[in-house]
Amino acid sequence: MPIALFALTVAAYAIGTTEFVIVGLLPTVADDLNITLPLAGLIVSVYALGVTFGAPVLTALTGRIERKPLLVGLMALFIVGNAAAALSPSYEPLLIARVVSAFAHGVFFSVGSTIAADLVPEDRRASAIAIMFMGLTVAIVTGVPLGTWIGQTFGWRATFWAVTGLGVIALAAIATLLPNTLTKAPPARLIDQVRVLGSGRLLIVFAMTALGYGGTFVAFTFLAPILQEITGFSAGAVSLILVLYGVAIAIGNIAGGKIANRDPVKALVGLFLAQAIVLVLFTFTATSQALTLVTLASLGFLSFATVPGLQLYVVQLAKQHRPGAVDVASALNIAAFNLGIAIGAWLGGVIVASSLGLGMTPMVGSVLVAGALLLTLLSGALDRKAETVAQPA
Repeated sequence: MPIALFALTVAAYAIGTTEFVIVGLLPTVADDLNITLPLAGLIVSVYALGVTFGAPVLTALTGRIERKPLLVGLMALFIVGNAAAALSPSYEPLLIARVVSAFAHGVFFSVGSTIAADLVPEDRRASAIAIMFMGLTVAIVTGVPLGTWIGQTFGWRATFWAVTGLGVIALAAIATLLPNTLTKAPPARLIDQVRVLGSGRLLIVFAMTALGYGGTFVAFTFLAPILQEITGFSAGAVSLILVLYGVAIAIGNIAGGKIANRDPVKALVGLFLAQAIVLVLFTFTATSQALTLVTLASLGFLSFATVPGLQLYVVQLAKQHRPGAVDVASALNIAAFNLGIAIGAWLGGVIVASSLGLGMTPMVGSVLVAGALLLTLLSGALDRKAETVAQPA
């Protein structure tokens, strides 16, 4: 694999860290800015919404810019966004800074995937993309716990300064290691995205993605306060528990790909069912430290085990229903993941602020995942019906 891939992996690591590290810092940020936990949870939502809506629009608008200058500009925007977050004197500027960082996030992964594929021979493209996304997975395992520890020890602004430093390293790596002669794909048009959204079958899968992934974030967004206030762990223990959660995510991502290879629908039915059950169990195990660790390891595994199957399924359906826009459909499914994060984080905040309270966030999350399960069963039934109709012909 060419060393240029290392530059993309470092950038993915920085972006993955800034997206998820806020989860471990919510109590710290809420105390420092004198805001409620539900308001702090919106910091997660606005970032995810920035990725959801910024990625397709900005990818289309920047389609004519050469690839290397575009990536350099995106990392510069990332640096500005995180530095602004570190300097934010109050809640509102912090929200704006997070949206700026999110814009860089969405376009980077959209463009970076195609660049990674172009850097290697055709038979190694999937591996190249996987190496780039490894930065995101490693960020969840190491960057998020380390960033949480930095924030708890030196203040949450120190975490954003550390992420800004990662952005500087990533920008330097991109400027130095990426070749100047990168192939530029035809610009993705907004009309192509609208056509994909006009497919009812693909909309069902996008809804499966948003509900299934978002269900976990109803509780995961407020994981730090759950662990501290309900389970009784110390603030310092939270960063170590996030390591456990991150390792489970990494294992789940790999295992989920193998499980979904033959029949993604069948795999998703089983995974969503298990995920909903574990979320229900978390409502009751959260009061026990030992049981909480077991539950969180299971939840981390399941929350990312569905990701490969959902991506594979949306590509399969796009080839049938929108064969000219498979890449667009795949990109919109990534947007659906982030829309799920936004919905889950917002809904979690509503639950925390209501009479239900912090402890009921896993139970409400299980309802969203159950919705994803029902949609998966519906989509599978529609697939079988289509096969039955096609057989006589």
